[in-house]
Amino acid sequence: MTTTQFQVRKDQLATTRFSDLPDEPLADGAVRVRIAHFAYTSNNITYAAFGEAMQYWRFFPVAPDADGTAWGCIPVWGFGEVVASQAEGVAVGERLYGYWPMASHAVLQPVRVSPTGFADGAPHRSTLHAVYNQYLRCESDAYYTPDSEAVQALLRPLFLTAWLIDDFLDDKAFFGTTQGGQRGVMLLSSASSKTAYATAAQLARRKGIEVVGLTSPGNVAFCESLGIYHRVLTYDQLDQLTAETPCVYVDFAGNGALRKAIHTRFNALAYSCSIGGTHVSELAGGRDLPGPRPVLFFAPAQVKKRVQDWGPAEFNQRLVSAWHAFRVQAGDPAAPWLVVQQHSGADAVRAAHALVLAGRGDARLGHVLSLAARV
Repeated sequence: MTTTQFQVRKDQLATTRFSDLPDEPLADGAVRVRIAHFAYTSNNITYAAFGEAMQYWRFFPVAPDADGTAWGCIPVWGFGEVVASQAEGVAVGERLYGYWPMASHAVLQPVRVSPTGFADGAPHRSTLHAVYNQYLRCESDAYYTPDSEAVQALLRPLFLTAWLIDDFLDDKAFFGTTQGGQRGVMLLSSASSKTAYATAAQLARRKGIEVVGLTSPGNVAFCESLGIYHRVLTYDQLDQLTAETPCVYVDFAGNGALRKAIHTRFNALAYSCSIGGTHVSELAGGRDLPGPRPVLFFAPAQVKKRVQDWGPAEFNQRLVSAWHAFRVQAGDPAAPWLVVQQHSGADAVRAAHALVLAGRGDARLGHVLSLAARV
């Protein structure tokens, strides 16, 4: 047997290949999982764009070629089924949710096995953040519903980040932008992206703020149709907001020119928060900009803070409750925010990567992919 893995060249994300890796006999304590399907969104492009800086390439490492060419395997969120097990307490046939390589199969080394799941104890993952090393048993997962796996794969990890951004901003009192009864403006770039609109959905519930989506002309109608942005502007319409607007910039695009334009225009910019990099070809740093220095938002740090503040049980209860409310909101049959498209096979995976990398996809579509043979 072999495992098929999709790989991208680290310095040229549009250059891809498939590698067939021979399956070694399972070691004691290990399990082999067939990766049933996984989501592919601009969030995954962010993982690749920040692969070195944020250590995303280290989860599923790929050895460099003989000539030194560096390849990476982009992590994805989705569902898998245990097909072989040498691990006590983990049975063949179990359904798992977690963080996978873009591949047909994965080998994990379960540790800290509990009724809810386990962590991957592979030595190379021991220093990586625990949030990404957890695998949850679907049968005991409070988030899980069997009929919504695709939506969970697409929106659940993005929603976690979005929920934490909203909580972080609220925890920081929106950096003073709502003081004295004024209406603080939250500027969200790449407003049609799933993480951005999930964030907007949470922020729209807050009092005293205005959520402004920034997007390209082709996505204005989609963003407006969601009903969660108070205003939607194209990237060249910043002048519709006064320079004295008390605001926070939540940057999902990573577009250096846009970041500079926002920092230059708004003299009451209170905070600049960088989330992702959907505009891969235009990524730029935050040096030599007017106003506050951009700060990279790291979701696991906010998780750690809130677990300490509230305790694990309350943290999970709040998050699960918010997730199910958002899932219902986004899945309204009369006007769904998301239309799932299922794709399988190598050609489909390569095509989806190219589409998402180029930012050419329909904002309402969600791609769910599989490299595993159907069983």
